[in-house]
Amino acid sequence: MPAGESGIVRPITERDKIAVLIKAVVRTANAWSLTNTEAAALFDVPTATWSRMKAGSFHGKLDQDKVTRASLLIGLFKGLRLLFNGPLTYGWPKTPNKGPGFNNKTPIQVMLEGGIPAMMRVRQHIDALRGGV
Repeated sequence: MPAGESGIVRPITERDKIAVLIKAVVRTANAWSLTNTEAAALFDVPTATWSRMKAGSFHGKLDQDKVTRASLLIGLFKGLRLLFNGPLTYGWPKTPNKGPGFNNKTPIQVMLEGGIPAMMRVRQHIDALRGGV
């Protein structure tokens, strides 16, 4: 994700970069079988905007919040592929989890309820399981 020398995630305004990032987020949402409502909420956009993103007709910019969310979702997807490399790669986000911080909720529920901080914790959880804290 675009980061300045300070490591801070920056907004994206270039059309081609926006299109690539949105395509990756849409593919992630599809792989995890997210509903339009779930995907829109995770990306923090109205459902109508999510529909435009899925259709490839979104013409807006991505602010720092959206770039951060995209980075976390894509990173989580990649981490799951490296960790599981099988059905859990796609099913884990919607599987109830009894581990610490999940309280028998699915990772998607946890992220929807907790926003970016929860998305970061879920991503860190997967990174820790992979041994890359």
